Amino acid sequence: MKDSQKSKSEKSRLELLHQYYSYTGFYSFVWQAVKKALPYIIGVVVLVYVINHFFDINEALTEMTEILPAWGVLSFFFVSETLLGLIPPEIFIAWSGKMHSPWFFLSLLAVLSYAGGLLAYWMGRTITKIPSVHRYLEEKMEKQLKNSRKWGGFLIVVGALLPLPFSISCIAAGIIKFPFRAVMLYGSLRLLRFVIYGLVIFHAL
Repeated sequence: MKDSQKSKSEKSRLELLHQYYSYTGFYSFVWQAVKKALPYIIGVVVLVYVINHFFDINEALTEMTEILPAWGVLSFFFVSETLLGLIPPEIFIAWSGKMHSPWFFLSLLAVLSYAGGLLAYWMGRTITKIPSVHRYLEEKMEKQLKNSRKWGGFLIVVGALLPLPFSISCIAAGIIKFPFRAVMLYGSLRLLRFVIYGLVIFHAL
């Protein structure tokens, strides 16, 4: 009986959450954002595919992790996670799995990824101080900024857990001046993602 009541309670909470996102236009906001970003995403995918056809990117990255010393790989990863985070962290997680202390190096990667995201946040805050960028954001993207402030926490959680560039979510959070403490809290889920991926990849190695 208690399990049934608990299930109904959880269902009602999900329904209320769904209604909230529907009424506030969250789904429409996400869809519009996806439509605008789609041409760029397709362009990047095509570019990567063409380059990869003549030059094996994954193999090159794998070779890089074998050639560089540990501190070099960690430094390269931190820069990647701070800027755009377009290089899949799975490559680096696989690298850590081959080290003499896999979980130690995985922990370093997780902390560096988290720290890179926090640094990206302050990059976003700095960008808004450029007069031309500030004017563009205030005049051309007023509605998008308003919606982003409303759902900023959710967007950070998505960037932290899902296979999406975490730093981009953090830069966006900085641009909308989302509270830094909230970014630290929601962004900490990034550490959980590395633990989960580590368990999967280490088992497969």
